[in-house]
Amino acid sequence: MSAAGTAPDRIKVLIVDDQPLVRRGLSLILSPDPGFEVVGEAGDGAQAVALAARLRPDVVVMDIRMPVLDGVGATEQLAAAVPGCRVLALSTFDLDEYVVGALRAGAYGFLPKDSSPEDLGVAIRTVHAGEAAVAPRLLTRLISTYVRAPRGARPATTEAAGLTPREVEVWHLMATGLDNAAIARALELSLSTVKNHITGLFDKLAVRDRAQAVIAAYESGLVTPGTATPADRP
Repeated sequence: MSAAGTAPDRIKVLIVDDQPLVRRGLSLILSPDPGFEVVGEAGDGAQAVALAARLRPDVVVMDIRMPVLDGVGATEQLAAAVPGCRVLALSTFDLDEYVVGALRAGAYGFLPKDSSPEDLGVAIRTVHAGEAAVAPRLLTRLISTYVRAPRGARPATTEAAGLTPREVEVWHLMATGLDNAAIARALELSLSTVKNHITGLFDKLAVRDRAQAVIAAYESGLVTPGTATPADRP
């Protein structure tokens, strides 16, 4: 922190959307917050990659469907060219196959475009902290709709990853939409124990966060569309 205690702590944000009014609206939402600094705007994915390489934003708020280079392609390129920045994907629809592509490509989370300004600010701070900004229920519903598992893939995946039976249980419950507290209740474990299992699970699966772990669960066949309905467990 500097002596003034301001600028170095602000989250630098790059806004990417092919609609000028949307870009301006997002900028007007974020600019008054002293925790954010909007460093630039881009109208397509190619511009976003070029600007990010020059401006080095902390977070890129990225529309998914754009001309020239869409948000999925831009996210892939950013992960390689500017690995320090994190992508928060925006989608017009809750359920959008492009969003799964963006999460696979390295986005840290996504929000529907009709989210509140408060939700946007929270999501930016969340991805800046290195966490996935996707509600477990929405993530599960999205992935179960668009990810299709190869038949018979689960044994090879779990065995090759060296997962313990408990880690498989935790992974399965995570993929059905339960958060850490609900997993702890379901397995009668402490919250800290669940977090430890999840840390080990991420490492063995070579995934970065919850979003990628849930995608991996569907792709491995651990859970399948139609059988992984999020549950409200007491």
